[in-house]
Amino acid sequence: MVYLFEDDAKICNAVTEALGRSGIVTKSFCKASEFFQAIEEKLPQLVVFGAIPSEGDSLSLLKKLRARQASGNVPVIVLTGLVEEADRVALLDAGADDCMSKPIGIREFAARVRALLRRAYPETELTEFRVGPLFVHAGSRLVTVSDEPVTLTKKEFDILLFLLRSGGAVVSRDRLLAEVWGYSDGESRTVDVHIRTLRAKLGAAGQYVETIRGVGYCIRA
Repeated sequence: MVYLFEDDAKICNAVTEALGRSGIVTKSFCKASEFFQAIEEKLPQLVVFGAIPSEGDSLSLLKKLRARQASGNVPVIVLTGLVEEADRVALLDAGADDCMSKPIGIREFAARVRALLRRAYPETELTEFRVGPLFVHAGSRLVTVSDEPVTLTKKEFDILLFLLRSGGAVVSRDRLLAEVWGYSDGESRTVDVHIRTLRAKLGAAGQYVETIRGVGYCIRA
């Protein structure tokens, strides 16, 4: 889970979609009081600070976050409109693990988040995924679309989970055969048939399972 403190709706949507493609669930806040209350109730895996002028600048909020013992080690990325090197140095010295100047490149941002999470939690594997109306919980093998449960076969679920964990990267049919069926020397049409039934069962969310002609499949929002 990533907490995003940002009042720009476009940035919130872009961040939520980009991280969702990597299987990372995002919760957004636009009030400092609500953000810090959420921190007290449950620590996220990572915090993204944007700029909300009415709620204080990123530097002061970052210092407040780091001053709290419980949240002192949570990785933080700051999205800032400040372009001067001295400003970015101040944010890093105050406890930011990374900072990016706006407008951000959303693919680079998502890659930085994944890199920070890998360093902070090297043995933790993502278990929750959200892409548009699709939600998947790996541990319970729960799949919902627009909060309605979807029943998948074991192979359909394993394909879906592997594509989600690939973070938007294209996965070949041979790779899916190896990972899901346990062999790579087989009939690739088997994969195609399962993808077709998977899309049908996902309904409105089936569009996110994309075919890359001549290569394989991926999930992108």
